[in-house]
Amino acid sequence: MPTYEYECSACGHAFEELQSMQAHKLTKCPQCHKEKLHRLIGSGNGVIFKGTGFYATDYKKKDAPKTESKPAPKPACASSCPHAGKCGA
Repeated sequence: MPTYEYECSACGHAFEELQSMQAHKLTKCPQCHKEKLHRLIGSGNGVIFKGTGFYATDYKKKDAPKTESKPAPKPACASSCPHAGKCGA
């Protein structure tokens, strides 16, 4: 819900009011009780993110668990290999 700024043109009382966007504008001053209240155009506030999920670390991909890889065993030479089983191919 936005916060609106109001100022009374009769007494100069200024205040902020938290209202829904569908709510009607206030017209009666809470201090002098005259119907001279005007809603001001303010600069507004910045966007406020609450809760989790708004930090770069929340979306960062987690590193995959490291597994120790063992080198593939070398196949034995075929019986017709000229290197007599010493080539490792």
